[in-house]
Order: sequence, then structure tokens, then C-alpha cells
Amino acid sequence: MKKINLYKVFVYVALFSLFISIIIPVAWVFMASIKENAEFYTSPWNLPKGFYFQNFINAFEKAKMGEYFLNSVILTGLSLIILLVVSVPAAYVLARYEFKFKKLINILYMAGLFINVNYIVVPIFLMLLNWDNILYKYLNVEFFLNNIFVLAIIYAATGIPFTIYLLQSYFKTISKSYEDAACIDGCDYFQTMIKIMIPLAKPSIITVILFNFLAFWNEYIIALTMLPNSNKTLPVGVVNLYQASRGKAEYGMLYAGLVIVMLPTLILYILVQRKLTEGMTVGGIKD
Repeated sequence: MKKINLYKVFVYVALFSLFISIIIPVAWVFMASIKENAEFYTSPWNLPKGFYFQNFINAFEKAKMGEYFLNSVILTGLSLIILLVVSVPAAYVLARYEFKFKKLINILYMAGLFINVNYIVVPIFLMLLNWDNILYKYLNVEFFLNNIFVLAIIYAATGIPFTIYLLQSYFKTISKSYEDAACIDGCDYFQTMIKIMIPLAKPSIITVILFNFLAFWNEYIIALTMLPNSNKTLPVGVVNLYQASRGKAEYGMLYAGLVIVMLPTLILYILVQRKLTEGMTVGGIKD
């Protein structure tokens, strides 16, 4: 009993320490975002004297954070749609059906789990640049670089291995009794997937949406490389804002930009955290 109690105490202390190490910096950023510049020259731990909303207005207008925010919303939304349209059917087929070259396909997508996309950004950039040069030579247009839709395809491709791996594992836990019942009711394969299997896999789908949203929303290197001109995303915009604020000493605007980046992820987590924790082990009827 003493060992168990000591273990519980250790776990609680570790969790509380982790909570404090996360909540204090986040709270400090939120408080700093509503301070006037003059307040930063006193103690950084002082509470703000008031709510200085002008920092957010300056971030949206002067630093173009509103434009970057819209770009990030469009890019993340497109990436998630493409990812789910490709990954959900692929994971379902790989989990429930036997066909030729299935093992090879499994090996190929599993290999993608071990590839860090940041290491292949330069080859991807050179490939797209070459395609743009060919298009410009014959059609006098450029398409592949500075294109949010193309970047969304790249983002989706980077998330496919993990998404298929997670969804495939979940689909395998669902009893075949559901598919048999759907077949008796006259459903074809596509209707069974849409009406039966996807609703049952909702907790897993919400999980991959959250993880991939965080990855796409906060991604910096690929966006910086593939969008070299004006179409920037929030992480790239925040770095530019940081560099600009160092010279102008507009610290409140900088922290307001950080809040703009963090707030959507916090809101999304609050909305879906209940779905993440409920029903994760519910696969249905046992075989």
C-alpha cells in the first residue's frame, strides 16, 4: 500500500508540475497581449492595468495578421478535407478487405511514418519550381508555387501515413456483424462505409482531425518554402511580426499575434476533448 501511495503521489506531482509549466506561459502570453508598451518596462509579472485591445487591432491591420489568419484557415481546412477524403476510404479498405498487393501498400504507407517531411522540403520545392518553369515557358503562367491549394495537397500527403495507420487500427476493432447486417439490408460497400463504419469510427476520426489540425495550423518550414511571396500563413506571419516588433518595441502587438495563433487550437480542443475521451474503446458487438 505504501508503494502504491508513493507512486500515486509521484504521478500527481508530475502531472501538476506539467500543468503549471504549460498554464503559466500560456496565461502570461494572454496577459501580455492586453498590456500597453509602457507596462513591459516594469516587472513582466505585473498584472495588466487594463484591457488594451489596440494590440489586436494593430496586429490585424499593421502586421496583416488578419490576412495570414484567413490563409491559415483556408489552407488547414482544405488540407483536412483532402486528407480525410483520401485516408478514410483507404484505411477502411486496408482494414476490412483482402486484395492483391495489400501487403506492399501497407509497407509503403508504414514507411511514410518514418519520413520527416522537413528533410525533403528542398527536393519538393525544386520539383515544383521546375514544373512552374515548364508551365511558364509554354503557357506563360505559374501554378505550383505560391498556391495554397497545392500546399494543401502537400500537407495532406504528409498526414496520410499517420492517419491511415490510426484509422486502420480502429476499423479492425469494429465487429463484422455491422457489415453483415448492412449487407442484409441491401447496402453496397460504399453505403456500408458511409452509413455504418464512418459513424462508428467517429472518435478515431475526431482524433486524427485534431492532431492533423495542430500539425497543419502550426507548420512553418513548408509554408515558408512553398509560399515565398505574399500568401503567408500565421506561423510565418508571427515570425515576421517578431522581427518587426524587435525594432519598433511593440511587444503588445507581438503577444497579440501569438494569441491569434493559439486561440483557434485552444477553442478546437475545448470543443472536441469530450469526444476524444469518450467511446475510444467502443468497437461494437464482439465477434
